[in-house]
Amino acid sequence: MSTVIYVVKSTMEAKMRVSREKAAENRERIVETASRLFREKGVDGVGIDAIMSGAGLTHGGFYGHFASKDDLVAEAVARALEHAVEQQSDYADLSDLVAGYLSERHLADRTGGCAIAALGADLARQGDGARRNLTAHVRAQIERFVRLLKNGPKARRRRRAIATLAGMVGALTLARAVDDPALSREILAAARDTMEKTLSTDD
Repeated sequence: MSTVIYVVKSTMEAKMRVSREKAAENRERIVETASRLFREKGVDGVGIDAIMSGAGLTHGGFYGHFASKDDLVAEAVARALEHAVEQQSDYADLSDLVAGYLSERHLADRTGGCAIAALGADLARQGDGARRNLTAHVRAQIERFVRLLKNGPKARRRRRAIATLAGMVGALTLARAVDDPALSREILAAARDTMEKTLSTDD
């Protein structure tokens, strides 16, 4: 009898472990899908149905993972911001980072690119969780830029770091907003040239 009970218990534990692993996998798919769709269409432009369908899951399963769409937004934004950090981690020079950020390739990659440029206006209207994640990311980016600006007093480097980050995001946002490809390229080129000249005077 004890052997039978042990086998049954082991089987149940194995099934529960697989169930937990599957639930974690499904949650990951939901977050990744939401992160991509939010950047592509905006937070308000994507409903739960579209997110769950994109993840290959049914609408009814959503609330087994998240209490509300706001909770998903916060987590999806955090994921998108983490992705941006990973993309920029290879840059050891701020001028190179700016050039990569303000490239035509990044301009075209709305779903895989910078979440701030894609969602900035949306995030200002979101709940505390999403805005808190954004604020933490912006602070971290400023500090990283300060470190990459190696010369001069820290207060001056911080001002320059903030201006550089704001200029990058603003230029990309504007270049994506206009419907004239030539003007988009012109905006990026002008911003790149201006920032390159500014950063080259770092002393």
